[in-house]
Amino acid sequence: MKLEGMSAVVTGGASGLGFATAKLLADHGVNVAIFDMNEEKGNAAAADHGFTFCNVNVTSDESVDAGFAKAREANGQERILINCAGTGNAFKTASRSKSDGSIKHFPIEAFDMIIQINLVGTFRCIAKSAAGMLTLDAMGEHNERGAIVNTASVAAEDGQMGQAAYSASKGGVVGMTLPIARDLMSEGIRVNTILPGIFDTPLMQGAPPQVKDALAASVPFPKRLGNPEEYASLAIEMCRNSYFNGEDVRIDGAIRMAPR
Repeated sequence: MKLEGMSAVVTGGASGLGFATAKLLADHGVNVAIFDMNEEKGNAAAADHGFTFCNVNVTSDESVDAGFAKAREANGQERILINCAGTGNAFKTASRSKSDGSIKHFPIEAFDMIIQINLVGTFRCIAKSAAGMLTLDAMGEHNERGAIVNTASVAAEDGQMGQAAYSASKGGVVGMTLPIARDLMSEGIRVNTILPGIFDTPLMQGAPPQVKDALAASVPFPKRLGNPEEYASLAIEMCRNSYFNGEDVRIDGAIRMAPR
């Protein structure tokens, strides 16, 4: 699929993997709108790179609808959707205090929050974007209407202690990729998912140097954290390559996460 002149929406596009992908799309001549809840970073990214910033909470139908309306008014109906919005937390399913022996379990509201953002939020954006893509004419020799790229995590396959909610949410993204690709196959819309390993995102940059060094050393090869630009490169290829469909692809330096 030719990218130049297309329109794209990137969720979580104000920082990290989403920001790197938005920049690379713009470098390929794509008109980019970013969805994010961080207004300061979103406006700065828009000013510096010519994006359309939409303050969007992916857990809200109304917010997502307003974001797509603003993006489409500025750039036209998107043919590309990159889902990078997400977050995580860490609680053991059940645990006993070493100090007093008290027992507690994973707060259910905390579990549900991660599912709502990472899984339901991703699906919400997919469904609404795909519905918009159906209004477009198919193009090219393959009769394509668009391409969707989602972000899961290696935790979908080898989640660590405390990651029950995060792993469940990302496993759900992996699990729905093929069914959604099949749902949309007759409409010329492709759907793929990336499972990143340990990447040098703003969240990771706040970790102590010794923690980052230990994480980098745990990667088989190359022994470093992933660069957001490497994620972006794969996302772009998934959009460009018309035979890329229904796939879940790890990009992780061959790491397999230990239990903790």
